[in-house]
Amino acid sequence: MPGKKKGPQIGSGGNRRRGLEGKGPTPPAEMRKGHAKQRAAQVKARRAQARQQRGGKSTAELVVGRNSVVEALREGVPANALYVQQFIDNDERVREAVRVAGERGGIRLVEAPRPELDRMTNGLNHQGLVLQVPPYEYAHPEDLAAAAFDRGEDPLIVALDGVTDPRNLGAVVRSVSAFGGHGVVVPERRAAGMTAGAWKTSAGTAARTPVARATNLTRALEAYQKAGLMVVGLAADGDVELGDVAALDGPLVVVVGSEGKGLSRLVGETCDLKVRIPMPGGAESLNAGVAAGVVLYEAARRRG
Repeated sequence: MPGKKKGPQIGSGGNRRRGLEGKGPTPPAEMRKGHAKQRAAQVKARRAQARQQRGGKSTAELVVGRNSVVEALREGVPANALYVQQFIDNDERVREAVRVAGERGGIRLVEAPRPELDRMTNGLNHQGLVLQVPPYEYAHPEDLAAAAFDRGEDPLIVALDGVTDPRNLGAVVRSVSAFGGHGVVVPERRAAGMTAGAWKTSAGTAARTPVARATNLTRALEAYQKAGLMVVGLAADGDVELGDVAALDGPLVVVVGSEGKGLSRLVGETCDLKVRIPMPGGAESLNAGVAAGVVLYEAARRRG
């Protein structure tokens, strides 16, 4: 029959045969693109790199003075050693500090002569009690969004721009925890860090709410945008009122500036949207902790 004549045929060049061949063993989960274990491995690698570049931690801190030490221990501020002066007057605060440190566990009790405590504290009035707070280990900014996505949640993150009071940082951490946020980002320089004061103001929530430190806040925000997060900056002259922002129920970064200066120029230009909080009472501005709490409440309400 016409068309059935046998003759030279055009081959596949071996493509069909190769297509039938196996592709080898399945790579481990850590090597598969997009797999949760690969993202976890990347997080671990970034933290290791951060530790190499800048130690990955803040410097150790000393809390000095009887009242300050007792308050820090009551509030659950992390500590690895309590130094008690030899032959100290054993008043109620000293007894409570020693008792709480013993009950918490993991805190070394060290008896030291006064000259040693004077040297440790550079001559501050330590009153015979010194609490050593271990360095805080910061997360990487990308870790916060990755952890939210891994849980199937839209990230809700607060970034602080120019906030230098540790108590404001602690208040923001507390609000993020209360309203289901996924962490706080602070710049590496000219910004408050996780000191004992920040821990105390967070009322213990810093133990479960990560704080990340960004070498460059603008670049960190740009990375969030590339990952699909909307970056909203709070500004008194913002273009939109908070109640009119539709993006609050999606992947979100809320940027809060200092009470006096607001957002820095570069950070403000990086934001996708500038939002103002209506204040019928006429106040000129809110501190970082209060402003973040207002926006986080509204975001949590929208998310149901």
